[in-house]
Amino acid sequence: MKSLFLLLILIVSTGLNAQIDRSKRPAPAAAQKINIPASQVFTLSNGITVILSENHKIPKVSFELSMGSSPKIEGNKAGLADFAGSLLMSGTTNRSKDQLDREIDFIGANIGAGSTSISMTCLTKHLDKGLDLMTDVLYNPSFPESEVERIRKQNLSGLQSTKADAGEMASNATRAINFPGHPLGEIMTEATLQNISREDLIAYYKSTFTPQGSYLVVVGDITRAQTEALANRYFGKWQGGPVYQAELGKGQFDKGNRVIFVKKPGAVQSVVYVTFPIDIRSGHKDQLALTVLNGILGGGGFGTRLMQNLREDKAFTYGCYSSLNITENGSWMSAGGNFKNAVTDSAITEILKEFASIIEANVSDEELSLTKNNMAGSFARSLERPQTVARFALNTIKQKLAPDYYQNYLQQLEAITKEDVLRVAQQYFTAKNCHIIVVGNEEILPKLLPFDSDGRVEKIDAFGAPLKESKAAEISADQLIEKYLMALTTTNSKRAATKKIKAVKSYVRVSELSSAQIPFVLTSTDYFWEGLKEASKMEMPGMVLQKSYFDGKSGYTFSMQGGREDLKQEELAAKQKATGIIPELGYQSNGMTYELKGIENIDGVDCYVLYTNDGQAENYDYFATNTFMKIRSTNVRKVGEEIVETTTNYSDFQEVNGLKFAHAYNLNIGKMTLSGVVKTMEINPKEVLPTDF
Repeated sequence: MKSLFLLLILIVSTGLNAQIDRSKRPAPAAAQKINIPASQVFTLSNGITVILSENHKIPKVSFELSMGSSPKIEGNKAGLADFAGSLLMSGTTNRSKDQLDREIDFIGANIGAGSTSISMTCLTKHLDKGLDLMTDVLYNPSFPESEVERIRKQNLSGLQSTKADAGEMASNATRAINFPGHPLGEIMTEATLQNISREDLIAYYKSTFTPQGSYLVVVGDITRAQTEALANRYFGKWQGGPVYQAELGKGQFDKGNRVIFVKKPGAVQSVVYVTFPIDIRSGHKDQLALTVLNGILGGGGFGTRLMQNLREDKAFTYGCYSSLNITENGSWMSAGGNFKNAVTDSAITEILKEFASIIEANVSDEELSLTKNNMAGSFARSLERPQTVARFALNTIKQKLAPDYYQNYLQQLEAITKEDVLRVAQQYFTAKNCHIIVVGNEEILPKLLPFDSDGRVEKIDAFGAPLKESKAAEISADQLIEKYLMALTTTNSKRAATKKIKAVKSYVRVSELSSAQIPFVLTSTDYFWEGLKEASKMEMPGMVLQKSYFDGKSGYTFSMQGGREDLKQEELAAKQKATGIIPELGYQSNGMTYELKGIENIDGVDCYVLYTNDGQAENYDYFATNTFMKIRSTNVRKVGEEIVETTTNYSDFQEVNGLKFAHAYNLNIGKMTLSGVVKTMEINPKEVLPTDF
C-alpha cells in the first residue's frame, strides 16, 4: 500500500511538472497591504503636534522638534536661516559651548540643531538629562559674538571653496534660475553674509522657533504615558508668537530653452544640468508616478535611459543621472553630469533627446517593472528603521495624505501603468522649455549658442547672480606688469622698481595657516636666495608634511604620501619661466606665455586679468585697477587624471625693506580652505637655507 501511494505521488507530480512552461517568468504575486503600526498622535495645549512611534528593541529614544514656519525671503541677508541654525549649538545663557558639549558627551547623547529644527537622541535612562539639554538649547540660545564671528569665518571659507567647485556652482545656478525671487533661489554670498548681524540672527530665531504649528516626533523605547508626561513637562509651557506662513511661487516657467553659463577658467570638462521647475508639491497625487518616471529616466542606477545612452552607448561620461526634487515649498527636475569639453554640446543634445523620448511614447514593460521592483525593495528596507514609521505619520499629517496611504503604498505602486507614466511626463516634463546650465571653460561658448531659443548665452557667477561682462583693458600686458612693479616698490619708473627688487638678494618668510577643517596650525616657510634659487616647506607640530627645492637647474618635491620625487624636465622648464622674488619681472626674458585678458569684477573690485601658461599649468592673476596690486591668483593644473584648481586671495599689504608684501592670504584647494598670516619676513638675512634641504 505504501509503495502504491508513493507511485501515485510520483505520477501526479510528474504530470504537474510537465504542464509548467519554464521558458516563461512566473507572474509576481499581487502587492499586499502592509501592516505598519499606527503612530500615536496628540496635541499639546500650546499647539505642538506630538507623533509617537514606540520601539522597545533597544533602550534608546529620539526627540525631533520641527518648526512649522514657511521659509522667508532674505534678500540682501541671504543665508540668514542657515547661519542662525548653525549657531544654536554654540552655547546657551546657562551653559557655554564647551560646557554644553561636555554634558552631551557625558551621557553619550547626540543633540543637533538646524535652521528650523532641534533633535536629541540618548539612552532611555538618560532621557531627563537629554531633554534638559535639548530644551536649554531651544529656549536659551545665547548667540555669543565670538561664535557668530567664528561661524561667519567658517562660512566665508566655504564660499571661497564654492568658486573652485563646479558642482556647487551648478547647484547654485539651478536654484537661482529655477526659483528667482523665491526662498529656494536665494544663495548666500560674501556680501550677504557680511550684512547679517547678531541682532538679525536673534530676530530670526525668535520669529521662527515658536510652538504653534510645530511637530515633535518621538521614536524609541518609550510609552504613550511617558511621552505625554515628558512632552508636557519639557515643551508644554513653551510660548511663542504666531507661526509665519506664506504662499510661495512655483518657479520660473520659461518659453523656450535658456542657456546659462558659469565660467570656470581652465576647466577641461563641463558640468551640465538640464533643469526646469515642476508645478507640484509634496503629497500630490501624481508624485508616485513622477518618481517612477524619474527612476526610468536617470534616477535608478546603471540601467536607466540616461546611463545607457550617455555612458554605455556614447561613452561621454562616467555617470549621467536625473533627480526629481519634490518639496513643500517648490519642486524641480534636473538631469546631467560631467562631460569633456569636446562632447559638451553632444551631451546636451542627448539629454534633451531623452526628455523628448519619454514624453512622446510609452516606456517599456521591462523598464517599468524593474523600476517599480527597485522602489518596492527600497520601501521595504526603509521599514526596518523605527524613524520611518514616525516620518510616515508626519508626512500623512503635513501633506494631508489618506490615513492608509503608506499601508497601501505597494498596491499603489504596482497599479502605476505605462499610460500613467506617459501622462505625467506629458503634463510635467519638457524638452523645449528647459534651463540648460553649463559650468566650464569659455572655449565651449560657441557650441552652446544653438541650444538657446534666442541664440544667446546668459552668464552668471558662482552664486547665481548676473555676471558683469569683462571689459577691454586700455593697457598692454607689459604695461600692467610695469605698473605692478612700481606699485610694489612705491617708485615711479620701471628702472627704479627693478633696482629696488634686485637689491633683495634673499628672504625668509614664515606664515601660520589655520582651517576649520583641521584641528592644528600649520607652519609654512618660504626661502629665496640669489641665483634664482627657492625652497619651501609645510609643517605641522613635530612633522614636515611637504617641501620643495629648486636651484635654477634641478630640484625636487617631497610629500609624506609620495616621498621624494625629482622634478622632470618639463617641470624644470616650467619653473624656469617663473623664477625670482617677483616672477613677473622676468616673464619676457624667460619665455613665459602671457596675455592680458581684460578687466573683470572680483568681489566688487575691478581687476586686470593676466593669463600665463608655463607649459605645465595655466594661471590667472588679478590686479586691482585702482592700485595695480595683485589681490588674487588662480592656478589650474592637471595632476594625474584630475584637474586641481588652487586660488589664493592676498590682502594686508605691508612694506618690508621698500617692497610691499601681502601679510594675509586665503588659500583654497578644492574644498579645503586655509587662512594664512605672515608672522616674520626677513630680507637679506645672514643665513637662508636650513640644513634639512
